[in-house]
Amino acid sequence: MPEEDREVPAAVVFDALGLDYERAFAGSEAHRASLRRLLDGLEPGSRVLDVGSGTGRPTARTLADAGHRVLGVDVSPVMTELAAKQVPGAEFRRADIRAFPLPDDSFDAVCVYFSLLQMTRAEQRAVVGRLARAVRPGGLVALATVPLDVEDVQGVFMGQPVRVTSFAAGDFTALVAGAGLSVLAEESVLFTPDHPDAVPEPHLFLHCRRDGD
Repeated sequence: MPEEDREVPAAVVFDALGLDYERAFAGSEAHRASLRRLLDGLEPGSRVLDVGSGTGRPTARTLADAGHRVLGVDVSPVMTELAAKQVPGAEFRRADIRAFPLPDDSFDAVCVYFSLLQMTRAEQRAVVGRLARAVRPGGLVALATVPLDVEDVQGVFMGQPVRVTSFAAGDFTALVAGAGLSVLAEESVLFTPDHPDAVPEPHLFLHCRRDGD
């Protein structure tokens, strides 16, 4: 069966959320600060991969408006369609990053904002490793996760049933370092999405550089 015809659990959740997800997280100052830090380190016209690009805002929109060449990848057809409409200056593809071709050294930077949480721990390690290799030596990687020591836990996210796997903060930072990335900065915050069913959640933002010249 073609990949785009398979139902991915994360796609079901984010198809249902659509623009509600964008509105719920629009108030995240830590996300905006992470994007500003990334922009400060990019050369003009950089090639940037946005993993789990969602509605395209704020990440792809911010990068495209700054003149960078952005490729967004998301499993949700609803999110991919919204992103293409809202950020015409970027390119978006509906795909699962676990199977998406990622040639080595093909991007100047990669963004991974909260898009690993419905993968197993082994899949998260493998994806971060592939993404690190997809960035040129010296390139930048911005990541964000919910740093909880949980594995395949059933929960509810903005009214949608989800199964979540994550790492404690120190373990996630170690995973990133093990992939060949140097952590340049990190920020931990508690954020409550703007949604009636949301609860406060810890967020960890890492700003990294691929080791090498």
